[in-house]
Amino acid sequence: MEQSRLGRAPTPVRGRTTRVIGGRPWTDPVLDHAVDAVHDRHLRGGARALAEARHDPELRSVRVEALAKAAIGAGPYIEALLTEDSANPDLWLWLGRTRIEEGWRIRPDARARAVQAAGYTAYTKKMREARDPLLTAARLWPDDPVPWEAMLWLALGLDADREEKDELWRQAYRRGPTLYGSHVARVVSLSPQWGGLPEEMFEFARVGMSTAGREDPRSALLPLAYFEYFVQERQGIIRGSSSWFSAEECRDVEVAARGWFEGPRPHPRTIEAHNIFGAAFHLADARRPARQHLLRTQGRPSSLPWAYLGGNEVGQYVKACRHLNITTV
Repeated sequence: MEQSRLGRAPTPVRGRTTRVIGGRPWTDPVLDHAVDAVHDRHLRGGARALAEARHDPELRSVRVEALAKAAIGAGPYIEALLTEDSANPDLWLWLGRTRIEEGWRIRPDARARAVQAAGYTAYTKKMREARDPLLTAARLWPDDPVPWEAMLWLALGLDADREEKDELWRQAYRRGPTLYGSHVARVVSLSPQWGGLPEEMFEFARVGMSTAGREDPRSALLPLAYFEYFVQERQGIIRGSSSWFSAEECRDVEVAARGWFEGPRPHPRTIEAHNIFGAAFHLADARRPARQHLLRTQGRPSSLPWAYLGGNEVGQYVKACRHLNITTV
């Protein structure tokens, strides 16, 4: 079968009805079971899932992010596991990333910080508590780029200076030059809404895309950069459709999509990349590629990019699917 203009693998689309599963943008049954276990406060299942991914940074990155979100409020349980195995880098990584996710959850709106001083103090305290566990994880497993990826998000949340952000990026890149999660964190760090310059952000996204292998989803960094740009430059929340992407910008995204070949063994971030491309084409009113990408998300919306559209990310995803005649249940 001839390769399509989307650059995806030549596999058929399965039907037209999509069951929506929020908050799980992956195709990893082990992670599904582990997240369920952590929600039920059976944290050993999560620890096993992380241990199994220790030598696969891409899978480890996805799993620790998902397990940290599932473990919000369960930090003491991870600490209890550490009393039994204090030299376990997986547990230290998980604890640090969980504290970051807990911090983001309580982060006050920037416009309301003047009247939410106590809330902002609690937020920064929680974020700072993530640093030592992540540094411990990095020390115990020196070749692991994933703690450094987490520290990129920590630096972003604490509004660290540019020198610190650059150094954290160098440390992450040295250990994992193709790690998708750290590249996403870097794009966001360089974005205008976080004090960066659009030109630098787009240049970084283009370099990442140009150095990616055919089955590497870093091609999605370019539409991600557009979303970051639109949020800052076009009034904060993306609304509407074709008004957001000019014809030239849409062609840019088309070129990026053609450069990505999903391959027979999907990357752990494949679902996220399809979400980003699908949302971008949807907003550009390019119905055919939008529909094809969103069908391949398998009903699993990711936070990025749908959170950029405002409101509930699952709701935004479902709205786009219905607009494209993809039936969701």
